[in-house]
Amino acid sequence: MSGVLQTGVSQILLKGQFVVLLYFLAVNGWYLILLLSSLLELRRHMLLIADESRHLLLSSTLSPTISILAPAYNEEATIDASLRALLALQYPNLEVIVVSDGSKDRTVQVLVERFDLVPVKTIYEQRIKTKPVRSLYRSSTYPSLVVVDKDNGGKADALNVGLSFARGELVCAMDADTLIEADGLQRMIRPFLYGTDVVATGGTIRVVNGSEVKFGRVVKTSVPTNLLAGVQVVEYLRAFLFGRLGWNRLGGNIIISGAFGLFQRDAVVNAGGYLHDTVGEDMELVLRLKRLSYERGGPGTIAFVPDPVAWTEVPESAKVLGRQRDRWHRGLADVLWRHRRMLFNPRYGVTGLFVFPYYAFVELLAPVIEAAGLIALALGLATGAVDWTFAGLFYLTAYGLGTALTAFTLILEDLSFHRYETFRDRTLLFWWALVENLGYRQMTVYWRLRGLWKFLRGKKDWGSMERKGFHPLTVS
Repeated sequence: MSGVLQTGVSQILLKGQFVVLLYFLAVNGWYLILLLSSLLELRRHMLLIADESRHLLLSSTLSPTISILAPAYNEEATIDASLRALLALQYPNLEVIVVSDGSKDRTVQVLVERFDLVPVKTIYEQRIKTKPVRSLYRSSTYPSLVVVDKDNGGKADALNVGLSFARGELVCAMDADTLIEADGLQRMIRPFLYGTDVVATGGTIRVVNGSEVKFGRVVKTSVPTNLLAGVQVVEYLRAFLFGRLGWNRLGGNIIISGAFGLFQRDAVVNAGGYLHDTVGEDMELVLRLKRLSYERGGPGTIAFVPDPVAWTEVPESAKVLGRQRDRWHRGLADVLWRHRRMLFNPRYGVTGLFVFPYYAFVELLAPVIEAAGLIALALGLATGAVDWTFAGLFYLTAYGLGTALTAFTLILEDLSFHRYETFRDRTLLFWWALVENLGYRQMTVYWRLRGLWKFLRGKKDWGSMERKGFHPLTVS
């Protein structure tokens, strides 16, 4: 009887491994399509900007006004540097709205002291229902700066308050600890000037850890030596220069990073603003705008522009990073569930037939499949159902394909934007690409599974994110 049972278990394990193998081949086949698409899109983009004269935009009185919305919660360590960087952005018609979301530290006091803020009457049209506004400040030194202090209601609530105060035709949603490069908005606005169907654009987010920051500007880029920060540099490059750039050509971008995105203000307000009861408010808004463009008509193109860059500080501790990835995966699950009627629905075009299924079956379920595959592999090896040689070859193949994909991304970055110039930086990038699959990837699988489990249990906590702050020289 035990022999029959062992045979049955072996058959189940073999079938499980076969399913994982098919999934692996399908996903990597799609990755190859994205890889080719990203290469073609980057070539098109580089040719487009070769003869561009963005300086003409600086003298144009017809350029649309941009309102930057910067929600801040306990950002005392970084708010000074990041806000100075915003105020120095090279764009003719700009206003900056900082929304302190009930900060418990000295965020508001720092702003008052450093930017000569004076209180003004709190009179505004509440276009979206939000938590009460406590006070409103304007800067006597920087006329374009507005600071709002409100009761705590979460990032989405803070952004909705910002929408009520914004005067710009376009709003730039960002995190208060993000450093945007001086010409970032000039580059980001490009799709809005070239097309009439654009509702939102996103730019590239890069890791600031290890780089030199002065007066709110990254003056010297450097790859961090800290393991977690270094691997995240590789992750971010792959996510933006491979993933989002590849989807750009295929018309499938449905994610704009909450750290740096540009939206049509009226479209966002008419859609109801940011939702409060999700930790994936940035992706949810983008997917909602996309869905409404199919249902109501109107602009619906979500564009990714690779050359406007914003820099952000990433976690360097496993505890904080785990909370972040847990939250990201809960947000993904929540957004896909809210808009599940789009799945395989031809009414929603390429988004419903291809993009949504990709995020559901690849991005969302990948940690489940990977964890199941690892468990089945371990059991198969223990029971003799799986050959050690086959297991080793399979792992080396998966590892090799993943590393090759990352290496290609690094080559794309070096041939196009070339932000890491030294031999030391290039060597470190390649090293982090090699070690990413040796423990780090497995940790992210666990964190994402934890996030998925929390989603199924209805958990919606945000989790704290400790910041070191931007120092003249950030070493990690």
